[in-house]
Amino acid sequence: MKRQLCQSCGMPMDMDKKGGGTNADGGKNKKYCSYCYQKGKFVDGITDLKEYKVFVRKKRIENGVSPIMASLYNIGIGKLERWENNKGGKNGK
Repeated sequence: MKRQLCQSCGMPMDMDKKGGGTNADGGKNKKYCSYCYQKGKFVDGITDLKEYKVFVRKKRIENGVSPIMASLYNIGIGKLERWENNKGGKNGK
C-alpha cells in the first residue's frame, strides 16, 4: 500500500498532525497538507518549481532533516499534482 503524499511538497499525509489542509469553506483537503494549503490557497505564494524546491529544502533542513536527505526528498516534487504541468516555468494555481 502506497503512502498518500501531499501533492505540493511530497510530505506523507499521515505525518500531518492536522490531517490535511483546509478548503476555502473550512472543510478538510486531503490532497494537500496543512503546511502547504490553508483556506483554499497555497500559503507559500510560490509559483516557480525551482524556487519552491529551494524553499522546501530549506524548511526541511530547519526541521532537522540532513541537507543530503532534504535534497533527495525534493527529487520527486516535480511529479506531484501541483507541479506536474510546471517543469521549471510558472504555475498559476
